[in-house]
Amino acid sequence: MSENYKFFQHKDCEYFPCHEGVSAEDFNCLFCYCPLYFLGRECGGSFTYTKKGVKNCMGCSRPHRRENYEVIIARLKEAMKLAGQRCAVEEAAAAKASADAAEKSAK
Repeated sequence: MSENYKFFQHKDCEYFPCHEGVSAEDFNCLFCYCPLYFLGRECGGSFTYTKKGVKNCMGCSRPHRRENYEVIIARLKEAMKLAGQRCAVEEAAAAKASADAAEKSAK
């Protein structure tokens, strides 16, 4: 099976390559906008924060390295698993609160 889905380049993009430190032939545009950005400090990339508190990823090439596809996908799967666990905990807490309220109003 082909693994072409793991790598994409858009050489006609006016920003290509948008980050330094990755050779043009290995620059992966698949994750043009980093899917790990939402993880903040836990993304695993090389970033700074501006004076206004905005995350600046200009120094990060992690999602753009050809060899990092599996790393990015594994991190996304981990984040989705944690989100699912968090939802389960929140649902259990909501169910308990609802049961407590029902018990209280029954008295």
